[in-house]
Amino acid sequence: MRVGTGVDVHKFSDDPVRRMALACLNWPGEVGCDGHSDADVAAHAVCDALLSAAGLGDLGEIFGTGDVKWAGATGSSLLAEILARLHSAGFEVMNVSVQVIGNRPRLSGRRDEAQAAMSKALGGALVSISATTTDGLGLTGRGEGLAAIATALVTHR
Repeated sequence: MRVGTGVDVHKFSDDPVRRMALACLNWPGEVGCDGHSDADVAAHAVCDALLSAAGLGDLGEIFGTGDVKWAGATGSSLLAEILARLHSAGFEVMNVSVQVIGNRPRLSGRRDEAQAAMSKALGGALVSISATTTDGLGLTGRGEGLAAIATALVTHR
């Protein structure tokens, strides 16, 4: 078994029509984050954690901002691509834990839905999601953006 860690941070968009994507869900009424793809910090952190665990590089290496193929890509599609790459390299996802750091949106009311959406994108792997704030400290505390930290456990066949 191998463990990996992933981190992602995106600032909130100045564009009021940018949609919020978080944990493979859309969040109506919430302004989203800026990014090359959908800027889903939870999905991106999980991607990096899985890649780290398998020793397969990192998110920027695979989905670089210069690659127009991935412009606007959803967190679900990025997770599915990472899962395919892990399977090709002989790895299976055992479980993933991700913590979202920010003041909004509130995850508690949609936690089960978010866990199910991320699990589905990862072929049914167990996904646990938690959330916290930083008590007004740092970029997330000042309401400038969102961050996420993920840990993944994979096994090699």
